[in-house]
Amino acid sequence: MARRQTIELDGFAHGNPIPVAVRIGNMVYTGGVAGTNEAGQTPEDPDEQIGQVFKNLQRIVEAAGGTVADIAKIDVKLRDMSHRAIVNKHWLAMFPDEHDRPARHTTQGDLPGSLVIQVEMVAVLEA
Repeated sequence: MARRQTIELDGFAHGNPIPVAVRIGNMVYTGGVAGTNEAGQTPEDPDEQIGQVFKNLQRIVEAAGGTVADIAKIDVKLRDMSHRAIVNKHWLAMFPDEHDRPARHTTQGDLPGSLVIQVEMVAVLEA
């Protein structure tokens, strides 16, 4: 059995030969995760696209055998920092307990195509 378990999701096909995430032991790491839905489409509406990113993070951690409670850190890259309020709305919906949230770092950057957000995640699953 391979030491590294790749995690793939429907709708995440892209031109690069990399998985959406990998699990090694009890650690889960993603590459860049966009707001692409299961049909492989990226919504134009920023709120819908950002909400889909959070759904995708949940799908990834669950495919690895965990829950959103296992997410330790999320790095967020936004095309437009004014979308931070939308990120916070979905953040609070996923992590309502102020004493039980992952770390987060948000930066502004150039994103490909119609992406308004891209995130990376680290999760630590129970052994």
